[in-house]
Amino acid sequence: MLRLKTSLKKLVVPVLVFTGILSFSFREDLFQASKNLEIFSSLYKELNISYVDEVNSSQLMETGIEAMLASLDPYTEFVPESEIEDYKMKYVSTQYGGIGTLTHTREGRTIISETLEGFPAQKADIRAGDEVLEINGISIKGKPYDQVSTLLKGPKSTPLKLTLKRYGETITKSLNRDEITQPNVSYSAMMNNNIGYIKLDKFLENSAREVQDALVNLQKNNPSGIILDLRSNGGGILQEAVKIVNLFVDPNVTVVTQKGKNREKTIPYKTQNQPLAPNTPLVVLINNRAASASEIVAGSLQDLDRAVIIGQRSYGKGLVQQTFNLPYNSLVKVTVAKYYTPSGRCIQALDYTHRTADGTVEKVADSLITEYKTKGNRSVYDGSGIYPDIAVPAVKLSPISQTLLSRFLIFDYATLYRKQKASIANPKTFKLSDAEYAEFVNYLSDKDYNYSTRTEKLLNDLKAEAEKEKKMTEIKSEFESLKNKVSVSKKNDLTQFKEEIRRLLENEIISRYYFQKGRLENAFIYDEDLKSAYNVLGNKTTLSAILQGSGSYKSIGKPGGGFSANADIK
Repeated sequence: MLRLKTSLKKLVVPVLVFTGILSFSFREDLFQASKNLEIFSSLYKELNISYVDEVNSSQLMETGIEAMLASLDPYTEFVPESEIEDYKMKYVSTQYGGIGTLTHTREGRTIISETLEGFPAQKADIRAGDEVLEINGISIKGKPYDQVSTLLKGPKSTPLKLTLKRYGETITKSLNRDEITQPNVSYSAMMNNNIGYIKLDKFLENSAREVQDALVNLQKNNPSGIILDLRSNGGGILQEAVKIVNLFVDPNVTVVTQKGKNREKTIPYKTQNQPLAPNTPLVVLINNRAASASEIVAGSLQDLDRAVIIGQRSYGKGLVQQTFNLPYNSLVKVTVAKYYTPSGRCIQALDYTHRTADGTVEKVADSLITEYKTKGNRSVYDGSGIYPDIAVPAVKLSPISQTLLSRFLIFDYATLYRKQKASIANPKTFKLSDAEYAEFVNYLSDKDYNYSTRTEKLLNDLKAEAEKEKKMTEIKSEFESLKNKVSVSKKNDLTQFKEEIRRLLENEIISRYYFQKGRLENAFIYDEDLKSAYNVLGNKTTLSAILQGSGSYKSIGKPGGGFSANADIK
């Protein structure tokens, strides 16, 4: 008994000491918070009272808040009352009141970029390329994008009068705003080889329901495989991602675990329902703009050996945000946790906790990247996004194509083309003839599309170094000869990159007649990720080998690793 009492004393003392430390630590944190708030409040008050010039007290406070949050990560943000509706539309809801247009500003002018099919703007024959001059009699010349957007939006059924310039003529359009619903699933259809395809653009309200509805429709055709396209999907609501994984995975399986500093923020999310397609072969497409909830879906399905991931390495956002209401109808979105896929990995690429001396953020060091195992014992890695099982090189446009796009020359020619032709062939078959491409080249003859190639930049660097080392005189003749050859080659870029430019031009022209759906269907023709998916889903041996990690398919999900889409798949 004496020994037991002595042991209890030995146990109780450390516990009391530890509890005391925690209590002291808590009181110390509370004191520091109270102290700093008092300092900040006094500073803010003195600035408002004593500063030599008039200060905007609201702007001063907002600047202070933004600077404070900027020291954390880009996802922790303050949302004032004036921006609440925009915030909800961006992160929560897919609905707003408007006319269904996308716009861009150019030299102080607002141009319609696209009209969304089936909404008021398209029904009123407002077209891409139209310049907006007035909205309800208010001139918008020089107005910033957000002000123009506010003027276009409004309650359902309210009238809107637009004054537009089209092909040099002024026209007026009167229409009523409507509820603009942008679906999460922008496209779904049966594709080549009896394969179903679902394009998911975001994870906002009802995204899981939309994927489920699309999947149910596709299953009526008894598909041999499903492609879930998450490319350029920036994410959204975590719970929607869990529900989407559940469409392909059995119940009571952990999809993702959220772990935060506070114990109550550590939450495992499991599947709840019977899956709709537990055995249908599945491919998920990702790229470097697939982030957050997209990475939860792709990473979970990869860890569970349920899907083959194809494309390029994902963005690498493994942080979870939660919103908290603040006084006066404002709110703050705070990073409260990191998420971990079933294998235990976190794919966060940037380390915001350990900034460099100058405050910059660096990627997680290669030496810190850790290996994890999938359900079937395949190797996957943390720290830098989701690495695809099959890596497909990203499309890189030539400098001339980038220039033609950035200077709106392809956009403007598509507008002119729409004026000249009332209709074109369907998106899957439309092609510009060589004669039509020649007309485009002729259109460019008096346009400024000057640009610098990488070779020219290297030549300029060479000249600068040669002059610095006083070697230019010795190499001048060779340098001038090389420069002339590069110049001649550059003049041939419209011919050399003809097919690339023609594809971009065809896609932009198609959007004038068939809108965003037409763009997508046309892009399928040249989509290498999609071709790779067809290849895998059409070969059960390849699919099984990748998911089981056998043979040459063992090295997956690794920086610099992954099976190459260019290899011979048998």
